[in-house]
Amino acid sequence: MPASSDPIIQFDHATFGFPGVIALKDLTLAIQAGEFIGVIGPNGSGKTTLCKAVLGLMAPVEGHLRIFDCACDELRCHHRAKIGYLPQKGVVDRNFPVTVLETVMMGRYGAMGLLKRPGTTDRLIAMEALAHVGMERHKDTALGHLSGGQQQRVFIARALAQRPQVLLLDEPTTGLDMTTQHNVIELIEHLHQELRLTVLLITHDINMIRSRVDRLILLKTRLYAAGPPGEVLKADILREVYGKDLVITDKDLIIVEDYHHHHH
Repeated sequence: MPASSDPIIQFDHATFGFPGVIALKDLTLAIQAGEFIGVIGPNGSGKTTLCKAVLGLMAPVEGHLRIFDCACDELRCHHRAKIGYLPQKGVVDRNFPVTVLETVMMGRYGAMGLLKRPGTTDRLIAMEALAHVGMERHKDTALGHLSGGQQQRVFIARALAQRPQVLLLDEPTTGLDMTTQHNVIELIEHLHQELRLTVLLITHDINMIRSRVDRLILLKTRLYAAGPPGEVLKADILREVYGKDLVITDKDLIIVEDYHHHHH
């Protein structure tokens, strides 16, 4: 993977939070175009804050954040559309009358501006996004009638419909069964390679991504470790961060947190 000279996302001693509350402190981190990065850390470690920062929803209280070539602290302009975002999956009401294609078309609004009517081109782009995730045959199906894994594919297609440079995924495997989790991660890996996207994947499922990502970023209110998975996933580092919530076996790392009390 050829690293471009300028990082696509650059945190420079950036601190995020509210008066009296620091959510993420003194973060210095450069993300290169085309990287596949896993973001891990305990609950409340700043993963959600990192998400909001990249989306331009939270400006640093100290330091700087540069995204693409733009140092504007508010990504209100065309930059937002270059970031395809998959939020944490909520429950879709079975009776909510929206189809798969309509859902994916929503991804076009950020790219077009709200006042324009979607046209033929937008529909083609939406269909192409559905083809990338293997859901084009379901374009007229009600979103609520799909399985959890199929819905997740549709939401990924909605993000892809923006034609983004960066794909930001927040806990994309939560609430899915094991097989489906693997399928979703494999799809993301495939899209990363095929569309040459920069991928930021926030997850507590370390085992599932450790062999796939270029770098892991471990947060605990600050940048605790960053590097190739083998460097970050060392027992002593993980024990410091996860404490008693960590079980290390020969093959896997088991983190006993998010499962019981997953909070949003």
